[in-house]
Amino acid sequence: MIEGRDIICFSNDWDSDPLSKKHIMLRLARKNRVLWINSISNRQPTLSGRDLRRAWKKMRDYFKGTKSDARNIIVYSPLVIPFHHNPLARWFNRNCLRYSLKRLCRRLGFVDPITWTFEPSSAEVAGRLGEKLLVYHCVDEFSEFDGVNRSALLAMERRLLQKADLVLVSSTRLYETKRQYNPNVFLVTHGVDIEHFRQACTSSVPIPPEVSALPHPVIGFFGLIAPWVDLELIRYLAASRPAWSFVLLGKLAASVDTLKGLPNIHLLGRKEYAQLPAYCKAFDAAILTFVVNHLTLAANPLKLREYLAAGLPVVSTALPEAEMFAGPVRIGKDPAEFLHHLDALISEGKTGPQLEISRAMEIESWDHKVEMLSRLVEQASRAEHAKHGSRKQPQGGIPEIASGDSLYVQ
Repeated sequence: MIEGRDIICFSNDWDSDPLSKKHIMLRLARKNRVLWINSISNRQPTLSGRDLRRAWKKMRDYFKGTKSDARNIIVYSPLVIPFHHNPLARWFNRNCLRYSLKRLCRRLGFVDPITWTFEPSSAEVAGRLGEKLLVYHCVDEFSEFDGVNRSALLAMERRLLQKADLVLVSSTRLYETKRQYNPNVFLVTHGVDIEHFRQACTSSVPIPPEVSALPHPVIGFFGLIAPWVDLELIRYLAASRPAWSFVLLGKLAASVDTLKGLPNIHLLGRKEYAQLPAYCKAFDAAILTFVVNHLTLAANPLKLREYLAAGLPVVSTALPEAEMFAGPVRIGKDPAEFLHHLDALISEGKTGPQLEISRAMEIESWDHKVEMLSRLVEQASRAEHAKHGSRKQPQGGIPEIASGDSLYVQ
């Protein structure tokens, strides 16, 4: 792993649920210092109560200044104007953010930092902070999210891609779409916290009372219930098998009216990350019911690996990254096929957390993935920003440090 470095990380808000960015930076912070920049927003705000509350929180966090995490992480909430299509807003963001971050880095004693950004909207300031290396880590097709100014976001991302020293992507589709703008694009898929989710396979973790008495089989889903979750498919499954229990854990970010009137659907709300293994222990199978569109075709859903680390068999819609997991993941290309796979799992008795499935995921651990990422960063650092030097795109397909492979990517 890289060590002794100062890292400026543009990401989502630190206090939100742990996504891939947080897992990566927590591990890097064991041997490096990380300045975590809370979200500078890709989405344009509205006058909704949700967005107004979020804006108010952003203002309060800004005036509180930085807060330090015991794990070598300093969290900062900057002041930005999230109207990226507006030249005046971009000018303000570029200058205000650059000034405040450079001043903060001086105060913290950051030397020759690495800027490691997960945010296309950081394009106005990334590369202007005196960094020795600029890394763009792309984990979604951000222009496909609801509420964004697509053309403005694509333009910002293109600028970021063109000036980055290293581009990391988490899915095959993202590799294909980003490599045309930068020759130094590498695919490293997401990892998973194996030990955390493997608790579902142990006898010491009790099943939460709100699911312990539900009729089996229990079919489970956890994660943000957003527009990309196929609620019509879930309704079809629940209506087709009224004796089964369908448990959905997660914050509601989309209307669930289509699920009304089905007593075997249990919407239990958001659960803390620490609680998820206990809920997984109650599941007979997990479902990944994403709508198949431009956004999800480029996604590498973190929950898929978390389900598998918990030892659960999974049925998923036809997402490219899910199709790569043969065996424990079955693909339903339409509602009838999806239901057929669930029926087969139940009838075969291959249900509930299974240690064999969890063990097969050890090669996908976050520790392993962060070592891969570190080797790529070390390689880029040695090139000393030689954008016009001898670094060449590897031939013969996608340049990935494959799972289980110790190959050093040239």
